[in-house]
Amino acid sequence: MVVNNKVDSLSYDVEAPPAPTPAVVSAPPTPRDEAATMTMTPPVAAGVEVHKVSAPERRSTARALRQRLAEVFFPDDPLHQFKNQSFARRLVLALQYFFPIFQWGSAYNLRLLRSDLVSGLTIASLAIPQAHSSFVPPLIYSLLGSSRDLAVGPVSIASLVMGSMLREAVSPDQEPILYLQLAFTSTFFAGVFQASLGFLRLGFIVDFLSKATLTGFMGGAAIIVSLQQLKGLLGIVHFTSQMGFVQVMHSVFKHHDEWAWQTILMGVAFLAVLLTTRHISARNPKLFWVSAGAPLTSVIISTIISFVCKAHGISIIGDLPKGLNPPSANMLTFGGSYVGLAINTGIMTGILSLTEGIAVGRTFASINNYQVDGNKEMMAIGIMNMAGSCASCYVTTGSFSRSAVNYSAGCKTAVSNIVMAAAVLVTLLFLMPLFHYTPNVILSAIIITAVIGLIDVQGAAKLWKVDKLDFLACMAAFFGVLLVSVQMGLAIAVGISLFKILLQVTRPNMVIKGVIPGTQSYRSMVQYREAMRVPSFLVVGVESAIYFANSMYLVERIMRFLREEEERALKCNQCPVRCIILDMSAVAAIDTSGLDALAELNRVLNKRNIELVLANPVGSVTERLYNSVVGKTFGSDRVFFSVAEAVAAAPHKAQP
Repeated sequence: MVVNNKVDSLSYDVEAPPAPTPAVVSAPPTPRDEAATMTMTPPVAAGVEVHKVSAPERRSTARALRQRLAEVFFPDDPLHQFKNQSFARRLVLALQYFFPIFQWGSAYNLRLLRSDLVSGLTIASLAIPQAHSSFVPPLIYSLLGSSRDLAVGPVSIASLVMGSMLREAVSPDQEPILYLQLAFTSTFFAGVFQASLGFLRLGFIVDFLSKATLTGFMGGAAIIVSLQQLKGLLGIVHFTSQMGFVQVMHSVFKHHDEWAWQTILMGVAFLAVLLTTRHISARNPKLFWVSAGAPLTSVIISTIISFVCKAHGISIIGDLPKGLNPPSANMLTFGGSYVGLAINTGIMTGILSLTEGIAVGRTFASINNYQVDGNKEMMAIGIMNMAGSCASCYVTTGSFSRSAVNYSAGCKTAVSNIVMAAAVLVTLLFLMPLFHYTPNVILSAIIITAVIGLIDVQGAAKLWKVDKLDFLACMAAFFGVLLVSVQMGLAIAVGISLFKILLQVTRPNMVIKGVIPGTQSYRSMVQYREAMRVPSFLVVGVESAIYFANSMYLVERIMRFLREEEERALKCNQCPVRCIILDMSAVAAIDTSGLDALAELNRVLNKRNIELVLANPVGSVTERLYNSVVGKTFGSDRVFFSVAEAVAAAPHKAQP
């Protein structure tokens, strides 16, 4: 066989490789009906071994459904570790699975404690103004959470949404007790909703937060959090509670008359010191303790300065309530006319806080190259809020600003949350008066220093170079978080990611393949310039599952390939196409619409005296093919082990 190929306007003839021995793809024998067995045997020389590819073992509907659900909800096979173990060992493994702290706690040492102690005390200094919501929730999360870097506490968006939804029905000034009851009840329902998602094994939902989305989210959140710290850095008293860039900057310049030079001077000075220590540690990793200890040291020094100067012109934390969180389980209300409001508020704030918490957790997990278990995160955050609602806490989740400070201070495990909770406890009981003179500006400077290094410009540039749609998702998350809100930015980015998936499903990649000289391998002619066409054959590779959403596109695209190939053959005075080979090695699945599309394509081609054959279908596709009438439509000699064997078996049928 001689193949004419034209590359860069240079025409030459290349002898094709010898035709390989064809093989067949046969359905598995059915024990109940041996007569129904289909064996596809194309004409082959006597004595030549015939390769056979069988469909998977037959399964009952119940077994197939059970296996499919197990793959969807239990891809990690969590029960595998319990096999062939003693009762005592199973108990230990169960504790490690449900309480991750027991898993990594056995390897905990003083070096890790040193890092967690510094980071825990640092984030505790930030948590003092919200101390009552920074004691119980961190303890719960440290036992159940899978993130090493997440620092939990109240977040702005959930607080604002809860406040606005409850204020529509109840005034906190006129009915403060009822307002508190609804806030705690809403927090409880938020926790129930969040934990339910984890219990139902819906953690795979977090997979829609792609690396591109997290890169944009991280950059946008870092900038907006930094801009919000201008309130403390400039000494502004009346500041917007909104999160958007425009609103924040408008508030900054609208209240320029509130800027205090004393606060600005202290803020700039400590910000310069913190950035310098960060630079020193980055240049010399052995001096990591310089940047790790700088935030806590700055809090102590600034508090002393503020006390000596009597806080003249400097905004301070001021008086904070002392004592432990009072129990609030008796304030939960599950009846009456407001229970619907509490449920709606709980679900809404639960979604918002869960989205932000998991996004923050996955962001820092990607930086440190470890995995966050979405199901465990949902359970941990949910149980944390359920317990918090009984201890005078409202909705808490992973805070981006606190987590950034936690990461920047060198945390290694969730023990930093335990240290924070312990520090908050001691402060609530004994040390509240000492923080009276702590300047707000130092807290702002610490947060700015921590988040400014999370803007990954190089990562965004790599996305542009590799995948433009991923870059678009990254920018959508970035500008959405920066200009609108965290949730809107994430929603837009996830929407773009879903659009990308739908685009790949509905418009799958399809290529024309040619044979590589000297081999029996067929590859894309776009990717491999040396690949050559085989006269009378059109080899089409389908690189996606065939579903109802793309089945008609498949037919239309193949017919377009055929038209273009016929025009090329006519122009080059070559043989017209007599056989189309579909390489299905990359087709992972097919549904009934896909099978019908193959049957329709076969009918259309038969009218044009062109044969359609299939090559190398995978197990699940072969199974469905032989369970349908399409398998009989194709006959016993039109499904092959490989493209090369299909070419070898068909020349006598493909002559013009």
